Amino acid sequence: MNDIIDEFEELEEPLSFTFEEIVTEIWTNPREVFRFIHAKRYEQYMLPLLMAGGVSRAFDRASINDAGDTLPLLGVILSCIVSGVLFGWLTAYIYAALISWTGGWLDGDADRRSIMRVIAYASIPAIIGLALIVPQVILYGEEIFKEDGDIISGGIATNIIYWGVIILEMILGFYAFVLHVVGLSEVQGFGIGKAILNLLLPILIIFVPVLLIVLLVM
Repeated sequence: MNDIIDEFEELEEPLSFTFEEIVTEIWTNPREVFRFIHAKRYEQYMLPLLMAGGVSRAFDRASINDAGDTLPLLGVILSCIVSGVLFGWLTAYIYAALISWTGGWLDGDADRRSIMRVIAYASIPAIIGLALIVPQVILYGEEIFKEDGDIISGGIATNIIYWGVIILEMILGFYAFVLHVVGLSEVQGFGIGKAILNLLLPILIIFVPVLLIVLLVM
């Protein structure tokens, strides 16, 4: 009987991964990767990943907010790098704390540190997507950060490359979201639906009061 129990426990033992294997296996075997990270409290390069993830989000905001209308290209790039490095880990810390708090409403029990690990390693696709900013800048420069930027005058070949890069960047961003859902479902013990809700609740908690304040002021 003891031999059977030992064999069962061995089967339940999560697979072991090096950091290099995490970077490659997270694309095809994400649940096992997050199971290992959670069980072993694996945190190698966690802080640099959180900072790099912050840089990725800063570039997204710069594009959405048309930062090129007020800053030169070099200013946009430097501001995204500096703000991402300085505040990427801080925003992840706050978001993880809110996820842990709201996750308790859904009967989850992951602590802030566990969720920070998920955020760090789930950001790997988005971090890799940072490299795609280089061809965009080469093709259209500061225009990609402007509201009315000229991103169609480069000719057919240039536009095919540019929009191909944009689509690939969107795919990487979407897969990063998928990894956040999978990782959170693993550490919280949730199904996919609950994990998505847990990711959205902190945003709603912040957005709804701000919206109500704005409406009251208006």
